[in-house]
Amino acid sequence: MSFRDALASGEFVVTSEVGPPKGTDITEMMQAAEALRSRVHALNVTDNQAAVMRMSTIAACIHLKQAGIEPVLQVTGRDRNRIGIQSDLLGAASFGITTVLALTGDHVVVGDHKEAKPVFDLDSVQILEAVAALNSGTDLAGNELHGTPELLVGAVVTPDANPIKPQLAKFDKKVRAGAQYFQTQAVYDAQNFLGFMEHARERGAKVLAGIVVLRSARMARFMNKNIPGIAVPPRLINELENSDNPEQTGVTIAARFIEETRDHCDGVHIMAVGADHLVPLVLDAAGIGEVAQ
Repeated sequence: MSFRDALASGEFVVTSEVGPPKGTDITEMMQAAEALRSRVHALNVTDNQAAVMRMSTIAACIHLKQAGIEPVLQVTGRDRNRIGIQSDLLGAASFGITTVLALTGDHVVVGDHKEAKPVFDLDSVQILEAVAALNSGTDLAGNELHGTPELLVGAVVTPDANPIKPQLAKFDKKVRAGAQYFQTQAVYDAQNFLGFMEHARERGAKVLAGIVVLRSARMARFMNKNIPGIAVPPRLINELENSDNPEQTGVTIAARFIEETRDHCDGVHIMAVGADHLVPLVLDAAGIGEVAQ
């Protein structure tokens, strides 16, 4: 079952992600993808994540598509102007890559090419508007297309942002711009997330809860300090710190969150950050079996 069909049918959607290599060797990426094939509806392919130069996201998506694994094409506004973004979206659609996640993108100062010139011609909201235009048969300049794509486009939201009101306002703006689903930044407080879901449901939004699998208390503290919008509660940090097997405890924490929120959202996006073998363990612990093929 495709990501699009699963989302439309109300099935609990499961996604994870892979990163293109920094080079031409796709072996590791494809091994990770193959291990997750039966457990996810689709795999996000990151777009020069953290502003670190890697293989073209579209090329990586094509490799997954040819292997029979559905990719989600991440598109950021950092590296390309509106001409390049629209061109890439049409090119991807010509290969049958039609599920997209729109992001503004990390600034180049955090990456490995700090001398690069950032573009940011379009932000995430404007990328959503570009997709809406392409789906309607024109480009952003109003020119008619010869062949119209059918792109399913999503966006990102941060339920643990503090203060939350600006984030909710941007969420609403993304809904109006045409976002068909949302993937959240990593969330750990189930009650806070359920409060956000009340807002999302009022707007008819489809939401996949994002979870980064914690592997240590140190990792949790690092995320709290360095990644805006992520808030790992002290009780979870203590749970990890007092554990004889922090990695297994991280799996338990992720599975528990899924169990507590599963009836209130549309799916989950699990990020294992270099430990892809943990994704099936989380799903097993949460009682989620293989996806319909």
